[in-house]
Amino acid sequence: MKMLSFSLAKHCPYPDPLRNGELHYEDTVYQSTINYTCHEGYTLSGPNTTKCQADGKWSTPVPLCKPVSCGLAPIPKFGLISYNKRVNGNTTYFGTHGTYECLPPYVLFGNAHAECTANGNWTETPECRVVTCPPPENIFNGYMSSNNQQNYNFMETVQYGCKGDYMLEGTFQIVCQKNGNWSEKPACKAPCSIDIKRGRILYKEKKLWIEDLNPNKVFHSDIVSVYCLEKVRKCGYAVSTQCIDGKLKIPECYEEPSGIEYGIHSSSLPSEIQGC
Repeated sequence: MKMLSFSLAKHCPYPDPLRNGELHYEDTVYQSTINYTCHEGYTLSGPNTTKCQADGKWSTPVPLCKPVSCGLAPIPKFGLISYNKRVNGNTTYFGTHGTYECLPPYVLFGNAHAECTANGNWTETPECRVVTCPPPENIFNGYMSSNNQQNYNFMETVQYGCKGDYMLEGTFQIVCQKNGNWSEKPACKAPCSIDIKRGRILYKEKKLWIEDLNPNKVFHSDIVSVYCLEKVRKCGYAVSTQCIDGKLKIPECYEEPSGIEYGIHSSSLPSEIQGC
C-alpha cells in the first residue's frame, strides 16, 4: 500500500488579482491562506478566504467585488437630475454621479452635485424654490430699460443708461440674484469743466488753448494736463489731473498768466518753452 507523502510542500499558483479589492497572504505553499477584502464602496461576492490544498489548487475561486447599489437618486419637486453614466432600470452603483437642475423659475438651494456613496445612500438632496426680486430703482441722472413695477425672477436683468453727458460707471446691467436682491447698480457720473481762463492744456494727446476747448467740458474719468514752471531750471512740465464726477482739481503748481502774458508773451508760457 502506497503512502501519500507531504515531505515536499506542494505549491499553488500565484492567485489572480482581485479587481476593486486586495489579497492578503504570506506564501502559496500547502495550507497557506489568502484573505480577500474589497475597497470602499464594494462588497464581496463569494468566500472571503481560500486555502492551498494538497493537490496544488486553491480551495475556492477568486471572489468578486461588486459595487454597492443605491437605487435612483431622489429628485426635488420642480427639479430633475442627469447622471454621468447610463442607468439601467432603477439601480445605480457606487461612484455614480448626478447633477441637479431646477425648472425655471425655480432656483436650486443646496449641492447641485449628487453621489452614490459607499453606504448605499445618495448625498443630501437639494431644494428648488422660487426666487424673485422687487422692482429695481432708477439711478440719479439715469434711466432704465423697463419701468414696469413688477417682481422679477431669478437671473432676469434690467439695463441702465445715463442722460446727456453723464458717464455710466459700473456694469450697465443688473441681474436678479439667488438671494432675492439685485446685483450692484451702476452710477451716472457728471462731466467737468476746466476752471482756468488762460493757458494751454494737454487733452487726448493734443495741446489746446483753453478757449479752443468748446464747450469747456471733459467727461468723468478723463485725464487733463496743465503746464507748470520749474523756476530754477526755467523749463515747463505737464501735470495731470482727472475728472471725478464733476470735479477736476487744478494742480497747485499751475499759475494762471496775466492777460498781457497770455496775449502778448504767450511764447514764454510753461507750455511753450523748453520742457524739463
